[in-house]
Amino acid sequence: PLYIVRGGQNPQGLTKPELLQNLEGLEEIKGDKMPIAIYLVMNEFTNHNFNVEKGDCLYLFSDGFSDQYGGSNKRKFMSGNFKKLLQNISSKSMKEQKKILSETIDSWMNYSGKTYEQTDDITVLGIKI
Repeated sequence: PLYIVRGGQNPQGLTKPELLQNLEGLEEIKGDKMPIAIYLVMNEFTNHNFNVEKGDCLYLFSDGFSDQYGGSNKRKFMSGNFKKLLQNISSKSMKEQKKILSETIDSWMNYSGKTYEQTDDITVLGIKI
């Protein structure tokens, strides 16, 4: 998915009603549930149009962060926690956001002396407009 955390003056920058927006200003644009280039004949992917404004942050990411095991209960980080984390750090510089994301996943994977192996790629791409 693509997450947009609105930081601009117009938090209602949506141009398509199927985009989800919650009260915290985070919008989620879900991708098609279709693999890339596996089948001989592929369906077309859905194009989404949306407006962005100065201060908005766009995040593209793999599921590796939210699916990583760790913490006190040996559980996954979970997408809800990942969304909250992105919302909480979106007002910071991208350099600071990278640092916080790295420290968060590191402390999650190394909790109270217990080290958890990385289970998947962890990719997060953030763009601040």
